[in-house]
Amino acid sequence: MSGENLSRAEAQERAALLSVEGYEVFLDLRSAVGNPGGEPRTFRSVTTIRFRCSDPGATSFADLIAPSVTAVTLNGRDLDPSEVFDGSRIALEDLAAENELVVDAQCAYSRTGEGMHRFVDPEDGEVYLYTQYEPADSRRVFANFEQPDLKAPFRFEVRAPEGWVVWSNGVGELTDGVWRFAETKPISTYITAVVAGPYHYVTDTYERVFEDGTRLEIPLGAMCRKGLAPYFDADDVFLVTKQGLDFFHDNFDYPYPFGKYDQAFVPEYNLGAMENPGLVTFREEYIFRGKVTQASYERRANVILHEMAHMWFGDLVTMVWWDDLWLKESFADFMGSFSMVEATRFTNGWITFANNRKAWAYRADQLPSTHPITADIRDLEDAKLNFDGITYAKGASTLKQLVAYVGRDAFLEGARRYFKRHAYGNTRLGDLLSVLEETSGRDVTSWSRAWLETTGVNSLTPQVLLDADGRVDELAVVQEAAESHPTLRPHRVAIGLYRRTDADAGAGAGAGALERYARAEVDVDGPRTVVGELAGAEAPELVLVNDDDLTYCKIRFDEGSLETLRGGLGDISDPLARALCWSALWNLTRDALLPAREFVELVLRFAGRESDIGVLQMLHAWANSALTHYVAPQWRETGARLLAEGAERELRVAEPGSQHQLTWVRFFASVASSEGELRVLQGLLDGTEKVEGLEVDQELRWAFLEPLATHGLADERVLAAELARDDTASGKRHQVRCLASRPSAAVKAQAWATVVESDVLSNALVEATIAGFVRPSQRELTAPYVSKYFEVIERVWAERSIQIGMDVVRGLFPSLQDSESTLAATDAWLASREGAAPALRRLVLEARDDLARGLRGQGCDAAAGGQ
Repeated sequence: MSGENLSRAEAQERAALLSVEGYEVFLDLRSAVGNPGGEPRTFRSVTTIRFRCSDPGATSFADLIAPSVTAVTLNGRDLDPSEVFDGSRIALEDLAAENELVVDAQCAYSRTGEGMHRFVDPEDGEVYLYTQYEPADSRRVFANFEQPDLKAPFRFEVRAPEGWVVWSNGVGELTDGVWRFAETKPISTYITAVVAGPYHYVTDTYERVFEDGTRLEIPLGAMCRKGLAPYFDADDVFLVTKQGLDFFHDNFDYPYPFGKYDQAFVPEYNLGAMENPGLVTFREEYIFRGKVTQASYERRANVILHEMAHMWFGDLVTMVWWDDLWLKESFADFMGSFSMVEATRFTNGWITFANNRKAWAYRADQLPSTHPITADIRDLEDAKLNFDGITYAKGASTLKQLVAYVGRDAFLEGARRYFKRHAYGNTRLGDLLSVLEETSGRDVTSWSRAWLETTGVNSLTPQVLLDADGRVDELAVVQEAAESHPTLRPHRVAIGLYRRTDADAGAGAGAGALERYARAEVDVDGPRTVVGELAGAEAPELVLVNDDDLTYCKIRFDEGSLETLRGGLGDISDPLARALCWSALWNLTRDALLPAREFVELVLRFAGRESDIGVLQMLHAWANSALTHYVAPQWRETGARLLAEGAERELRVAEPGSQHQLTWVRFFASVASSEGELRVLQGLLDGTEKVEGLEVDQELRWAFLEPLATHGLADERVLAAELARDDTASGKRHQVRCLASRPSAAVKAQAWATVVESDVLSNALVEATIAGFVRPSQRELTAPYVSKYFEVIERVWAERSIQIGMDVVRGLFPSLQDSESTLAATDAWLASREGAAPALRRLVLEARDDLARGLRGQGCDAAAGGQ
């Protein structure tokens, strides 16, 4: 394991010694099909690397994770594989100034989404392959120097089964049975890619004529499994792709540098997507088999644009090491929303950003594992865990703040200079700061120290004093920080004052919409900032700090504003302001400052009036989380009944066939538990119950079957019949989840054993089994697994791939056994395992913090309910 877990120090030493001139990689993938004697285990991989060494005679190593190595040749000398290969590294001694390394190996197909993933479609038996490498799994497919700063051009050749098509980063053609691909620009190992199989493939072309008359033509392609072809709306994928390319060409002044632009939607994918230049890979769930809301299309568009931003931020210019992962992920997250709002039909993208992405960041930034946006990444295990809410969403949020701080024009001009100055190279934080200081004239270094190099989230609370005439005498913003992360930061914020539009017309309190009538944009710095611009304004009913969502902070309310929200949250006319208030109330709930039952009651009272479908879906998720983790246990049954009744009521009054109707029926299915509620679901499933305009497609059928299985009303026979009706990869995942959801001790024991004691399941089916095992209504059934969890996680971490290890350690943590005894068991494990892998300890620490937070929330809720 030490060899697999490359350290930053080792990478720095190797980068100082070596520079890579180029790779030639040959893969023989014919073993992916056939082999009637059993599953194919390996494929042939032959790699030739030409590289220089600055200190002739020195020793270094190449990376390769493979079952076996057939031959190793260094500068014409045959090396004994048994002596130089240890399973993850190839020792290279007595290097010359100019070197050629040839490695002939047998590499393993993957079932975990890492390396060369092999998937067999249950629908038609077809085999599909794709690669996924970030941060360091290309060494599972070919020998290389696996670190981002040893960039090089790549030439791939692939021999595949007859009738297959193969794609890679460059343009390919089939010659004499071998797919040969054009040499790439200098890129990092982790963004090389191969996709192979009988994929359904659609093409288009992007054309652009620049002001100087230069013409750019980019071949576009999009692919998916043949079984998903009937659902594949490639036209919409291409539409967003072209809109994104227009936006980035308009603003980056650097033409797309990687030739073609293929986008592959692949099965059993661990991530949302991956920015391989010329061949972006996505999880195939972005192809919708059933009716979905506009929020799903918006999410897909955001991911398409996020990956496209990486072509510049990440692929063209790449971080030196994973410490500066934010240099690509924060930028891509920000630019994904920025470009989507400005260039596509999804003009409300900043609402989703404020309500969804930031919620991820706020949670991550309050965990004990929080870290600066520019993190201290010691090794690859650290890197794997840092693809988190800090690196993505907090980083993107601070970039939004940076744009407000330096100005949009200065920010984009800085990006343009950054690309031109560092094209095909590697950068650190200082390289970006220097161009932004050039273009803005502002002290970006101090801003960076406050925002990028510290941890924690500040809270901003308004203080309002009124004069004798009822007008604002003084309005101030109080900034606070947690004791554990005491940094107070400079914030560029907007403060909005809201009141009812017809309150002065004698309509009385509670009438009319809540609308903004005054706004000031100011720099908040230090513990208390007076906002002089708002002195003399009419008395507000609601003060919204961070209106327009310019900064990254937890919004708090003065008591008058909080009372206004209790009675009139749904009356706020602006959807972004409304979303910010919902997010602030959820943060109050998680911080045990607002009883969780009060949050649930606010959802019941106002969610039915929410116009933004993405916000509504987030409210449903938060309400479910409040019920599962934050309400007092004595109130759970009442809360579940109230949510189910409210969901069914909204379902029946929603516009027939609308996305709101679809959202409410899915929420109803997620909270249904009583005999009557489950009878409604069964009726919708078998057609005896009707809701006007509701089409029960296959995806909804599975959504209804899951709670029925959870409560013992859909047995193995019923689920087998449904799989026969939907005998697809998606159907199999749904069936596996439903099977593990059944309320039986034997079922739970089997699910546990399948995931923990065996590695027969693919990554997607491991995820589905864990989701079924962990059901909030089955706390008693999973209680015996608290001690078992702590007994097995070190072994699982050591024996399984890091992806499966993460899934098991996170997914099976006994968070539903929310008691002080579970907290004590977690603390005992942490105290006795100080020598455990740091990444494993981090996962347990995070789960422990969520558990403790939930218990504090339950205490707050119990006190409010007198329990």
